[in-house]
Amino acid sequence: MSAELAVAVAVGVAAVAEDLARRTISDWTALAALAGGLCCQIAGRGLYGAGMAVLGALAGFGIFYVLHRFCERGGGDVALMAGFGALLGIGRVLSAVFWISVIGALIASAVMFVAAVRRTKPVPRAIPYAPAIALGVWIALMQES
Repeated sequence: MSAELAVAVAVGVAAVAEDLARRTISDWTALAALAGGLCCQIAGRGLYGAGMAVLGALAGFGIFYVLHRFCERGGGDVALMAGFGALLGIGRVLSAVFWISVIGALIASAVMFVAAVRRTKPVPRAIPYAPAIALGVWIALMQES
């Protein structure tokens, strides 16, 4: 297992546990992803890696900030994706966002299906999104390995 994947698994598990238990992702978890991403990128690619980590963090933040503003995503999701963006580097952020979107749609569809079967009213307006983020990031990292 690569150092990047190890950091992603550790941070992803922590983020999922927090999001499912408290419906929030702490700043410390997002900072752990950011620090781990910077360290992995610098260790693997030196100064070039640092630049890729910064650009990845900005891209992850930017994409999820737009979703936060217009699609009611939580701020913790934005910070977490900025951290994971540093870990992924600029080249893999879009791949991760694709997988996050697919997995998020599947989870939301499952929640809606279960609510319909149980005739639960009202249907939940939001789902914890850390599971989709973590799985999407893991897939993006494993694709490159």
